Amino acid sequence: MGRSMDTGPRGFEQLQARIDAATARIAVMGLGYVGLPLAVGLAEVGFPVVGVDVDAGRVAAIGRGESYLRDVPSSKVAALRAEGRLSATADYEALRQVDVTFICVPTPYDRQRAPDLSYIRVAAAGIAERLQPGQLIILQSTTYPGTTEEEVQPILEGSGLRAGRDFFLAFSPERINPGDRVHTVRNTPKVVGGVDPASAELAARLLRCLTAEVYVVSSARAAEMSKLLENIFRSVNIALVNELAVLCERMGIDIWEVIAAASTKPFGFMPFTPGPGVGGHCIPVDPCYLAWKAREYDFRTRFIELAAEVNEEMPRHVVGRVAEALNMLGKPLRGADVLLLGVTFKRDVDDARNSPAARIVELLLAAGARVGYNDPYVPVFQVGDDVFCRSALELRSEPLTAGRLRAADCVVIVAGHSDYDYAWLVREAPLIIDTVNATRGLAGPRIVRLGAPVPEGLARGGRGRACEGKATVDPSLLDP
Repeated sequence: MGRSMDTGPRGFEQLQARIDAATARIAVMGLGYVGLPLAVGLAEVGFPVVGVDVDAGRVAAIGRGESYLRDVPSSKVAALRAEGRLSATADYEALRQVDVTFICVPTPYDRQRAPDLSYIRVAAAGIAERLQPGQLIILQSTTYPGTTEEEVQPILEGSGLRAGRDFFLAFSPERINPGDRVHTVRNTPKVVGGVDPASAELAARLLRCLTAEVYVVSSARAAEMSKLLENIFRSVNIALVNELAVLCERMGIDIWEVIAAASTKPFGFMPFTPGPGVGGHCIPVDPCYLAWKAREYDFRTRFIELAAEVNEEMPRHVVGRVAEALNMLGKPLRGADVLLLGVTFKRDVDDARNSPAARIVELLLAAGARVGYNDPYVPVFQVGDDVFCRSALELRSEPLTAGRLRAADCVVIVAGHSDYDYAWLVREAPLIIDTVNATRGLAGPRIVRLGAPVPEGLARGGRGRACEGKATVDPSLLDP
């Protein structure tokens, strides 16, 4: 492939040589959960890397040799900064001087769950103003199929240069798993697709410097779709087990026992666990991106959208579980003191983006409960400014003491951080709603687990129970 391109696109041979010699200058736009690990990984293998971010705090932290992410040790940043291989700036002019630019900016959705590509468009426009012949641009932000060619390429070509002739353009989806110390940018296989063969070849060549396993697909669109498939696979399977968890509660079966039993099968089964909902950047967002794009083709992604609906209902189910358990103790949800433990989207991370905890808080407040939280990784938690809670609220993590636990009417475990002493929590808290099975192995008459029967002692001592021992919950309490 290399020889056929020697006399093709401008700068192919030169950039190929700089990549092979690890002298290619690299810019990473967006130094968040994706961009910073990527920048550090590239600098570690020898490339000079500059991070470009509009957040002055991030730029200053890199300048001091400090990391602001738990997954990236400050020692690595400091060492690479001292060696001159890693720097950061808010000035887009740095893009003129590089050979390769990675776009690692956020791709959220708006209030109507439509894709918000504003960050990608701004980044592409910033590159276009400074685009040089022979540069390689790699989009990493998760998005719908067609974004690279339909959105990024026209903006870049507004410079007068042409993709595949004057510069190179590819898509390679990020595969960052926050909190995972095993799978990193240095050992996780990569997928890449270019707008032309030369772009794919150069992008793959660079990525192989990070990780040996790079899978090249036929187009940028195929690479974009592969990322959505990865996360929609998880969304659908989480929805399946969430739905079964709710069913198991009604049937008096423990879903956690069922999952453990099914997991003994050595083939044809992959365990997923239920929870209070899905969060983070990818799993709640990716189905919406694909569903939105599919409508352009007169296609409804019914199965995928149904899974998203199931997952979106879980915070409401958790609040219903809280109301049910309180009712069994003769206490209404309105006026109850509810304490949440862990508001991140999963355990042992400091990432609260799209966390189901936000919706749980909003629904509890709408039902008239008093709500507080503790999270060692999130000192300030913002909720509201939506149809569930009109006001924008800023909550602060409360100290976790025996007195605070005893004062709460109900403690809800949303993110099962390993920092918590669950045996102590069980001893001190009057009622626990465990949404992630963090209290597994611990016995107590007032531990209510998502996907499991209500403890007999709690059910027998309850008030306001309907037939067959089920507590009644006023649905109006759950309406915003």
